[in-house]
Formats: sequence, C-alpha cells, structure tokens
Amino acid sequence: MIRTVLGDVDQLGVTNSHDHLFLASPVLPGQELTDVEPAFTELQRFRASGGETVVQWTPMGMHRRLDALPDLSRRTGVAIVAATGLHQAQHYSPEWLAETLPRLDELFVNDVTEHRAGLIKVAGGFHGLDTHAVHTMTAAANAHHATGVPITVHLELGTAALDVLDLLCDKLNVPPHRVVLGHLNRFPDPWVHRQAAAAGAFLAFDGPSRANHATDWLTPSTLADLADAGFAAQLLVGGDTTTAAARGMPGMSYLLTHLRPRLDPDLATQIFVANPTRAFSF
Repeated sequence: MIRTVLGDVDQLGVTNSHDHLFLASPVLPGQELTDVEPAFTELQRFRASGGETVVQWTPMGMHRRLDALPDLSRRTGVAIVAATGLHQAQHYSPEWLAETLPRLDELFVNDVTEHRAGLIKVAGGFHGLDTHAVHTMTAAANAHHATGVPITVHLELGTAALDVLDLLCDKLNVPPHRVVLGHLNRFPDPWVHRQAAAAGAFLAFDGPSRANHATDWLTPSTLADLADAGFAAQLLVGGDTTTAAARGMPGMSYLLTHLRPRLDPDLATQIFVANPTRAFSF
C-alpha cells in the first residue's frame, strides 16, 4: 500500500516522484510556494498532461500545508503523497530546532499515523554527513522501523549517496529498497550511481530543465545506461519545483511533455508507473 493524503492505495499511476506544491525557507527569500490556487493550477496542468500522482517531499517546518493537500487532491483528481521529516539545519531557526530535534522520532511517527504522511524526507550534506544529518537520519530510521514508510533523501548537489546508504542501511538497518536517493542528476557520476543501485536503493533524477545541473541532455542517456546495466526497476524521475519562478514554466508537466518522449516507451512506463508504486509502498 501507498499512503496518500486521501487514504491508502495500491497503485499510483503516472507519477512525479519528487516535487513541491508548497515550500518556504529562509534560504529562499521571496521564492515561497505558499498559495493554494497556483498549486491547484499546477496540478491541473500535470493532470491534463497525463499525470496521476505527485509525491511532495516538503518536510516539517517548511510550509508543507498538510491542511490544504486533501482538498487539492479531491479538486484535481491527482493523488498526493505527503512527507514528514526534516531538512538541513539552515532551513530552520535555532529555537525551532532546539524544541524539535529531541522529539523527532515521535513527530515522524505521528505524522505517518495521524496525518497521512507517506514518506520521511531527510537530507545529507555536501560530500558528507554532519551531526544534524546523522541525528535526523537516525530518527528517520527509527520511524521507518515503526511504520514501514520509505525514507527519501535530499543529496546536496547529488553528493554523499554512498555515505547515506552506509548510515541508513549498514548501521541503522533500513532495507536499501526502502531508501530513495534524490538529486543524483546533479552529480552525474556513473560509478556512484551504479554502486548505489547495486546496493538496492531507488535512484531519483529530479529537476529537469535546470541547465546548470546538466539534466536535460544527460538524464535520458543516464537512465538508459542504468537500465541496460540491470537497474531499470530502481529508477524514478521528478520535477522538484522549489521556487515560484519554476511554476508553469517549465512546471510539473514538463516531465511528461518533454522528458518522457525521450525515453524508450517501455522504460518510461516502468519509471513513471511501476517503480513509484514499489518505491513509495509500505
């Protein structure tokens, strides 16, 4: 089963595996995603392009709007998977962190059981894991063991994927197929990608049409190469819209109108339909 904001389902259909309908952070001043109607319009466009599910990775304390997501899902017909979890420390005030960090295990579990969160989102650092990351990932592992929901990971500029798997899987006993590694397209190292895939994790390539992240021209061939190497069942794609400027142009529908046609049709069906259902199940 997959936990959506309207209840548990057994299929997701065509899925945007990493995006944000709502997001606000002090490190992104003036770029907040806070209004309901623009989110509604974005979901409508995604639906009109054939999309059926959006997985929102916005964690606690970043204006994830759990209150608004069920109505948006009902109004648009798009299923929404919501997140609990915690981002890097820079996204929060020291006072908020001091109050929240000691209670993470409890808060994560409560979001899953009481507020229909379907994943736990945490974050690594640039080429490594600081004490904040270790603390939040430990809490995420504990909450995973209590609930079964998957853990998704923001990899800073796509780095430290193997460090994350060493901590979550080798030290904290999270099954690797319950871990989704995000932003791998931002650090397009084939060796790292294959090592992470061989370990059993899901690999998410998200944020197409960000020219500075070498996404559009590398992602199709990267996905094809990983599929040829035997890892087709572990690949995911997402839009990762994080600022108001990215709404509508290119928007969530870009995944379906521009990226999907560049993939082999059978591989595209696996990446957009079959894999998300397994990646986000519990």
